[in-house]
Amino acid sequence: MTFEEARAQFPVLERYAYLNAGTNGPVPRASANAVVEQTLLDLEHGRSGTAWFERTLALREEARVGLAAVIEVDPLLVALTDSTSRGCSIVLSGLGLGPDDEVVITDQEHFGLTAAVFASGVRVVMAGDATEDGILAAVTPRTRLIATSHVLWTTGRLLDLKRVREDSGVPVLVDGAQSAGAIPVTAGDFDFYTVSAQKWLCAPEPTGALFVRDPDQLRVAAPSYLSQTSYEPTGAFVAKDGAPRFDNGWLATPILLGLNAALAARPEWGFARAAELAARCRELLADRVDVVTPPGHSTLVSFRPNGDPTDLVAQLAEHRVIVRELPGRNLVRASCGWWTNDDDLQRLAAGVST
Repeated sequence: MTFEEARAQFPVLERYAYLNAGTNGPVPRASANAVVEQTLLDLEHGRSGTAWFERTLALREEARVGLAAVIEVDPLLVALTDSTSRGCSIVLSGLGLGPDDEVVITDQEHFGLTAAVFASGVRVVMAGDATEDGILAAVTPRTRLIATSHVLWTTGRLLDLKRVREDSGVPVLVDGAQSAGAIPVTAGDFDFYTVSAQKWLCAPEPTGALFVRDPDQLRVAAPSYLSQTSYEPTGAFVAKDGAPRFDNGWLATPILLGLNAALAARPEWGFARAAELAARCRELLADRVDVVTPPGHSTLVSFRPNGDPTDLVAQLAEHRVIVRELPGRNLVRASCGWWTNDDDLQRLAAGVST
């Protein structure tokens, strides 16, 4: 598949320089078609019957295999979720931690992670700075978990969490919202890894995944019907093998088809091209604004604009350049995917300069 053929999968790119996959990725035509076709089929024929349910369950397993391939793990260690936020909640609620247990986080985390940490009732320890050394310095004998992002959604900094895991000896929960599908990931290096499929994987929402290295060590705190292989009227149940016991609920058949189509649309060269375009974006912006994303770190390029960030984002949108303001941080963020081209970046740079 050539770049032109791959980019042509996204009609939105004919209209916009779409640089906001860190929020939601562009939708590929095959994914949208799959959602629409199945919805119309359900409209005409209903959503019931053995064949219909068996097909949907098979689509779930296809999605599990596809998402596992993205983060290079065994599908049996992957749960299907609706977001990274849900994955974080599944882990924090299942660990059985209490007020005497410490969880280390940074001040650069998304609310989807911090909310789950604070709601768990643990003692939250904020690292002095959002770096590997800052995280390691915050670890004490009472630390039971390190919860942080692989790529910080604010600055785009890539953290060496494999080093953090090895040097600390403490389990690590990784928020993979800005990494899974954007950069190469080997989730097996960690204990828990979450995925937001609607971002860099360009899938319909709500879709996501959770990798659990050792499912038997995590309690099923919020079981769904899909968590069990059998159950009793008392509520007792036999959990499924592996991480599928943490599947947080039913995903609609059209959404599953859209997810699988989006996963199939990804080219083999995607990671390399996304890194190349992020470097190009940083190069174009460096002489115009204060770029805070370190070179070579991720597919996000965050910068401090010369004026008001809200005004800049609105002005860029008027010229069909879509980026995101990061509220309260005086930052604007551009997301560079494998579908991005140089014209998209030139339009961004021109808009930033005006």
